[in-house]
Order: sequence, then C-alpha cells, then structure tokens
Amino acid sequence: MSDRTFGTMKELKVGKYVIVDDEPCRVVSVESSAPGKHGAAKMRVAAISIFSGNKKTIMKPSDADCEIPVIERKKGQIVSMVGESAQIMDSESFETFELPIPDEMKGEAEAGKNVDYMVALGRKLITRIY
Repeated sequence: MSDRTFGTMKELKVGKYVIVDDEPCRVVSVESSAPGKHGAAKMRVAAISIFSGNKKTIMKPSDADCEIPVIERKKGQIVSMVGESAQIMDSESFETFELPIPDEMKGEAEAGKNVDYMVALGRKLITRIY
C-alpha cells in the first residue's frame, strides 16, 4: 500500500491533509484568486506540518496536482518511559517502538496508559494519552 495519493488543489479544504516539501501537513487556510484572462485560478494553501509544527505554503493553479498523505490512526499502550520518550506496544500487531512524548502530554505519560498515534509517510506521532 502506498503512503500517498494524488488529488487536485481545488479539492483541498481546511482540516484536510496535504504533502508539502515531503512533509505531511494539515491545511489551515485556503485562498483562491479569480481565473485570469490567460489561465486558471491560483490557489494559496497554508498548512502546518504534523510532525514539526512549521508553517508551509503552496501556491499553484487550482487544477494542479498535489500529493495527499495516507494517514493511519492506531492504538497502543505505553510499556515503559525512557527519558523524554515512551516505549509503545501497538494494540493489534504487538510491535514495540519508541516515540518522543509531545510537550503538552509530558505530565500524563506513564507506563500502562493507552495512547492513540498516527502513522504518515513512515513516521509516527502520539496524538492522545488516556
């Protein structure tokens, strides 16, 4: 299974995902200009990287292709804590791996708690601890 699909710029909406500079990003704003005498409408899409939090911008014609990441949402359990990261066991495959704990969740993280995490372009990120 591929980790990306293709779509057009005009399909992008706020809250959807897009790949900018080989980084999966969540779209935060979409602006489009009126079509000109010699071409298609231009679209300016602002997005924030899922993994780094950096703001990225794309400016292309509305009929141009764009890459869309395939995002999987999974569940796991924290097996142990190792400094700033947690060793997590996937609830379905029982695979274990280490992920850094996001700053806003550091107080909640402890062994035995469950986590939701997402996988995009071969990278993983903890989205919730409960």
